Amino acid sequence: MNSTVPVIAIDGPTASGKGAVAQRVARALGFHYLDSGALYRLVALLALERGVPADDAGRLAQLAATMQPRFDGDRIELDGRDVTDAIRTEEVSAMASRIAVHAPLRAALLELQQSFRRPPGLVADGRDMGTVVFPDARLKVYLTASVEARAGRRYKQLIEKGIPANMTTLSQELRARDARDFGRSTAPLMPAKDAYQLDSSALTIDEVVARILDWYRKG
Repeated sequence: MNSTVPVIAIDGPTASGKGAVAQRVARALGFHYLDSGALYRLVALLALERGVPADDAGRLAQLAATMQPRFDGDRIELDGRDVTDAIRTEEVSAMASRIAVHAPLRAALLELQQSFRRPPGLVADGRDMGTVVFPDARLKVYLTASVEARAGRRYKQLIEKGIPANMTTLSQELRARDARDFGRSTAPLMPAKDAYQLDSSALTIDEVVARILDWYRKG
């Protein structure tokens, strides 16, 4: 891992807006972008397709070690096929949350995630980017929002894609995912000690992006 390449690590819970924010920050700086959650979703998709149980840590780690993802802008390919939309379904999202608790799987994906660190820089979003994957990141941000705000954002995303959604169900699912992320024994979701913490509940994406760019440029 090239420690001279600057990294901005943006962590936070599900639907906190970190993905959209990280992409815009990367675009503004001309940096590469890593959606670490997509890697767990890819493993989840494979597990569902191949009948691998969510509690089979060994086989899940094997899937992670052998898969060949390719990221091309907003397009994500897995072993040569477009899975951009397939990994965003609620079924895959729920599976990804369940399997992310396994230490062998997280270890199998660590090197792959670190390989995205290339000049001129990287913006990485996830749940342990600043604490585990890039502990020496130049800037660490912990982005959060209330469950109500996050459920509203997820609801809007799904409706815009023509996918039926229910606010009550989405809120319940977010709380369940939060409990798994905060409570897992391996790399639990938490702010890095040197991270800026930002609640985006009442902020626009543009306001959050501007705040992060200002922190980076002043850093």
